[in-house]
Amino acid sequence: MTDKVASIAKVCHEVNRAYCLALGDTSQVPWEDAPDWQRNSAMHGVEEIMENPDLPASSSHEGWLKEKYDTGWKYGRVKNADTKEHPCCVPFEELPADQKAKDYIFGAVARELLAIA
Repeated sequence: MTDKVASIAKVCHEVNRAYCLALGDTSQVPWEDAPDWQRNSAMHGVEEIMENPDLPASSSHEGWLKEKYDTGWKYGRVKNADTKEHPCCVPFEELPADQKAKDYIFGAVARELLAIA
């Protein structure tokens, strides 16, 4: 992964973390403390948008979901990295609006930063 992808992924992660905090979700840690799987997921998301700038939020989520399933994650009512459970391990259409917003925000930030990088 390039430094550009990693830099943009870091910003996307931090924006997502700020949004989560605004929702009362304190489960996101700063980029510097994020585990490799979380950093890699953000970088893959940026790469997908770099390859397809018109990627809809639903497709971005489906890519994230596939990555989660491929690495052993499953649906769980509460996010738990130890048991690999996540409440967003559902199709995009089943996500609540506040969770869908994370995919829209991630894409918008990544596209804007890719445009100026």
